[in-house]
Amino acid sequence: MARLVAVTACPTGIAHTVMAAEALRRTAALRGHVIDVETQGAEGTGSRLGDAAIGAADAVILAADIAVDESRFTGKPVLRTTTARAIRETGRVLDEALAGVTTAAAAPGPAARVAAPPPTSAPAPAAAKGSGLLVAITACPTGIAHTFMAAEALKRAAEAKGLRIKVETQGSVGAKNALTPEEIAEADAVIIGADTHVATDRFTGKRLLKTSVGEALKHPGRVVDEALALPPPPAGSGGAAAAGYGDAIAQAKARQKEGQAGPYKHLLTGVSFMLPFVVAGGLIIALSFVFGIEAFKEPGTLPAALMQIGGEAAFALMVPVLAGYIAYSIADRPGLAPGFIGGMLAAKIGAGFLGGIVAGFLAGYVARWLRDNINLPATLEGLKPVLVIPLLATLVVGLMMIYVIGTPVAAIMAGLTAFLQGMTGANAVALGLLLGAMMALDMGGPVNKAAYAFAVGLLASNTFTPMAAVMAAGMTPPLGLALATVIARNRFTVQEQEAGKAAAVLGLAFITEGAIPFAARDPLRVIPCLMVGSAVAGALSMWFGCTLRAPHGGAFVLAIPNAVAPLGFYVMAILAGTIVTTLALVVVKRPADAVAPAG
Repeated sequence: MARLVAVTACPTGIAHTVMAAEALRRTAALRGHVIDVETQGAEGTGSRLGDAAIGAADAVILAADIAVDESRFTGKPVLRTTTARAIRETGRVLDEALAGVTTAAAAPGPAARVAAPPPTSAPAPAAAKGSGLLVAITACPTGIAHTFMAAEALKRAAEAKGLRIKVETQGSVGAKNALTPEEIAEADAVIIGADTHVATDRFTGKRLLKTSVGEALKHPGRVVDEALALPPPPAGSGGAAAAGYGDAIAQAKARQKEGQAGPYKHLLTGVSFMLPFVVAGGLIIALSFVFGIEAFKEPGTLPAALMQIGGEAAFALMVPVLAGYIAYSIADRPGLAPGFIGGMLAAKIGAGFLGGIVAGFLAGYVARWLRDNINLPATLEGLKPVLVIPLLATLVVGLMMIYVIGTPVAAIMAGLTAFLQGMTGANAVALGLLLGAMMALDMGGPVNKAAYAFAVGLLASNTFTPMAAVMAAGMTPPLGLALATVIARNRFTVQEQEAGKAAAVLGLAFITEGAIPFAARDPLRVIPCLMVGSAVAGALSMWFGCTLRAPHGGAFVLAIPNAVAPLGFYVMAILAGTIVTTLALVVVKRPADAVAPAG
């Protein structure tokens, strides 16, 4: 039996997050393992992992589609994957996580047995002769003065003793003078002078001294002596070090792959932070329509107050938040100020969500370039995160948005808005078909989220038809499957028939991911059927000219007067998509005993 901890996270923090957590819990229990799962999303953190659970864990699983803080898992084998894979290939994910535990546990064994017979060949003399190189990391909570002063003190102390040293500083603008794997491999000892958490997994098999940044600053000579006086690593640690280096290479390759898909991840991070503003603002605006579609125009009334909260406050923050957190995902804290300011300028110029996306990426990459390329004396390094980067990055982004980027993007946005608002007939149907098929293709995956983000972004431009088509199309896959489990029971296993009841509820709540368990078992037949039904729902919604002013809520938002118009035709589009999905499943899907389980 193994003890595991996991974190599941997706941009909305609703379906994929919860379904991945439940899949991990059930599969781990069936295999006799103990697992604690923390869920993260737009609504916050659920079932937060405690220090005791993390400390007792054999391995960590991070099933996340957004950035997750990994600092508390230092020293633990970590498997990184997506929520979709945790849902669809749960057993394989657990096997991979446990394989990492086995590898780490087995690494010292053989090496120790090989090294045990010649006890006289202790590595201490070799270590004493050493390369004369030390590596160190300094870090304090603010990452300004103490971090760099301690680094300078260690350099002077090492040089006074005839040693070479390289110090990596981890401050508020990120890591500077980063240690390379080659330098770590050559080093005789490692010094960590930090008052904050510092990951040490890359130093496996090395003498490692941990102390405070204050101690490294006040008594650097003593710290250097203590590091060199540490006993040599165990004989088996050479294998561990080799394994650690191999892991570092594997992680570097993984980071390269992540870098290739980086822009999409940055966009999703921005969307995930934007969603609460859009959902809250949209529903509050919809509530103002309870009193009449134009009741908010009467000053001093409750509808006017609701419109002020939802439209003038929440929706006004939508584009700045999107841009700010895209930049944050790229450049960390230095990207926030230029990102928010660029997003605000995009909103004022009329560039809308397209301008916000451009401003976010521009701010993030400019801030990151400035962080990595501006070198100041150690005594002035603290000015970078609070003065230099915010000032220069904001100037660059602001001037670019006003004089170069803003006007063309605003023109594109205005043209797109006018085109979509005036879209009728075949063009409207074609867009509805496309958005509908995208919503059902991967059910909460990248294509689904791209369609949803497109529709949500248009809400700020008073373009409401794509949002209606997207929600109708997102509701039909689980609703169609739920209906199919009732009228064609022989096409589904007993477990799927039971799951159909839950799928109905998820479909009514506009949680497309309720269809994933069915699609995972028989994807080649189920997914095309879902896409056809969703495309029909989206096309009919656009054909009828249905508008939706709230970005979420499913059937429950239909009860709010004037939130959806025309209501009858919209319900008709959802029902038609559901029926088409069901009929397609009845025709295409084979009886349950003839369907091979997914493996």
